[in-house]
Amino acid sequence: MRRLLASSLAALMLASAALPATAGQFDDASKEEIRQIVKDYLMQHPEVILESVQALQERQDAARADEARGQIAGLREKLLRDSRDQVLGNPNGDVTLVEFFDYRCGYCKQAQPILDELIKSDPKLRVVLKELPILGPDSLVASRAALASVGQGKYREFHAALIATKGALSDDKIMDVARGVGIDTDKLKKAMSDQAIAGHITDNHALAEKLAINGTPSFIIGDQLVPGAVDLAALKKLVDTARGSCAGSC
Repeated sequence: MRRLLASSLAALMLASAALPATAGQFDDASKEEIRQIVKDYLMQHPEVILESVQALQERQDAARADEARGQIAGLREKLLRDSRDQVLGNPNGDVTLVEFFDYRCGYCKQAQPILDELIKSDPKLRVVLKELPILGPDSLVASRAALASVGQGKYREFHAALIATKGALSDDKIMDVARGVGIDTDKLKKAMSDQAIAGHITDNHALAEKLAINGTPSFIIGDQLVPGAVDLAALKKLVDTARGSCAGSC
């Protein structure tokens, strides 16, 4: 009887966080006995707490995903068609993957070879790069330099080299990387002061905030927001899903 009561009370309290109105129907001794029964049960079955936490996390994740889908729909043009953004893969592809990234982000560096392989394996994929420097001043300098390199037609090479760079990204290191891909660093430094570049980065931050993106990399594919690094198989599946759910370009 005690075990049945413990199980029932634990399930009730974990599922519904108890009912305040009901508490007044028990005297102090009964309340203390109930608390002890629940405590004993949870001490003997701690996995119940883990299951409850996991269920709560799943509900929260689902709620965030629903909210993100609504935001993505309203921001689609800014996400997919901002003429200031740089595009990899097929510029006329039928599916667009958007990546928010930071050049100092270790997970972004790990994700890049996977992204390269995805682009190589899917000739209809369009990839939009959203500079989102969130890891300090060096990240901001790297993003400004990368965007400034567009004027010299060197963004792709510079982007790839910066992502591949290991260790700190000091100003000197960034310029060394730039020279390594054939960029005129004097012209680059001058272009980096362009307020249009600062405005572009600010707009990317505002966009990320609206989507509740607080880490890199973060990917948007179709109506899905995918935070964190993702393996190749998962990315392919997301692209296939997006391709199957939208007619024409998405």
